[in-house]
Amino acid sequence: MKAARLHRYDASIPSDSLRVEEVEEPKIEGPFDVIVRVGAAGLCRTDIHIIEGQWQPIQDPEGTLLPYILGHENAGWVEEVGSGVTHVAPGDTVILHPLMTCGLCRACRAGDDMHCENGEFPGISRDGGFAELLKTNARAVVKLDPILKPKDIAALADAGLTAYHAVRKSVPHLYAGTKAVVIGAGGLGHIGIQCLKALTPAEIIVVDPNEKALELARELGADETVKVEPGYVDTVLEMTDGKGAEVVFDYVGERGAEDDAWKMTRQGGSHYVIGYGGTVEVPTIDIISTERSVVGNLVGTYNDLAELMNLTARGLVTLHTSTYPLDAVNDAIQDLNSGNLQGRGILIPQEAA
Repeated sequence: MKAARLHRYDASIPSDSLRVEEVEEPKIEGPFDVIVRVGAAGLCRTDIHIIEGQWQPIQDPEGTLLPYILGHENAGWVEEVGSGVTHVAPGDTVILHPLMTCGLCRACRAGDDMHCENGEFPGISRDGGFAELLKTNARAVVKLDPILKPKDIAALADAGLTAYHAVRKSVPHLYAGTKAVVIGAGGLGHIGIQCLKALTPAEIIVVDPNEKALELARELGADETVKVEPGYVDTVLEMTDGKGAEVVFDYVGERGAEDDAWKMTRQGGSHYVIGYGGTVEVPTIDIISTERSVVGNLVGTYNDLAELMNLTARGLVTLHTSTYPLDAVNDAIQDLNSGNLQGRGILIPQEAA
């Protein structure tokens, strides 16, 4: 089968980061294995961080994974199942939770799938979905409403799930009359805006340096938008009566956004960290004296993904995407890295049969 593989870590993000080549097809080995014919694979900034080597100390300190297939936002059609799989069958359209979880550890039994003690992460810790076929396990597979097409929803497997998970956690804090600030209306943020609109009555203020992104934010339900430029934090504070927002969602997490997020969070409010790459530095006295919280957000649960698929099938969440054939994977990576990609990039290994 054809697949796009990473052969080296390189902080420069070269134009030939991944090599598209023929590799052996995955095979069913256990009763709960599922092989999926990949219809669409989302391109994520985490893929950039993997290529740069940021994930190597965590997932591949010895470099033994290389070469391997990236791609952790995947949807497609079931190709083959193990003998113990009963909830999906060949031909079913599915989206894949990004983690392969065991179902037996304490975290899994509590419904916190993303903290599975024995989890594997296709596209990060093992071969992923930038390929024609992908092997996962039965717990990761969510059967889709037939009206949903892989190319339209693949990026919801991680970007959408992460955005939804953060918003879902914030619901008790965002009652009528409250305000939420969304930093970044790009690949994650544009999904978060829609989730906020669907789940809460809060007033939504979106900040972004890109005018097109702000225009998209308004189309998706933002009540106010502010361009990121000198003095923009003061503008947001004026919109919130000088107090800041009850919840600030930082979908960027670097380049100063992590500092501005804290400044725009009101006393007793929460700064949700979703994007990453930077460093949150807050004096402990500020945390204590204002009772503000910094809240981390890691992917989401299986149930979060199922709920998000429900919203998507009802038309309450849609993805803004640009599609690329698998052979153009490096063009897609360069577009993402340069900021020329609005919304989510989607690789199409193959169309539906």
